[in-house]
Amino acid sequence: MAFLHWFEIPATDFERAVAFYRATFHVELKVEDFMDDRIAVFVRADGEHPGCIMASPRLQPHGDGCRIYLDGGDDIHATLARAVAAGGQCLLPVMTLPDGNGDIAQFRDSEGNIIGLHTEP
Repeated sequence: MAFLHWFEIPATDFERAVAFYRATFHVELKVEDFMDDRIAVFVRADGEHPGCIMASPRLQPHGDGCRIYLDGGDDIHATLARAVAAGGQCLLPVMTLPDGNGDIAQFRDSEGNIIGLHTEP
């Protein structure tokens, strides 16, 4: 069985990306140096660290390839609106998945990555 262990969201303008995700998700990100890279770690309420924003020459933002879906929160419409207000672009408005699988949406972040949002039913 595969499940999420860690994710890295590439950023070319680290401070801009950190500000974007703070504004979109209303979260504090733990900014630190990791080896030769600068990262901003997401911290869940239970203290776990599922992933980060990373400025590294090894990673380049793009809209193709692997797609991650982050928690859309209690109001996925509000989360998507915050992403747009923070400078993102709505690519897929909120839609309800079939068979009671919740709601999804997608946006392009400040760096050009395409990120999905998901809420449980």
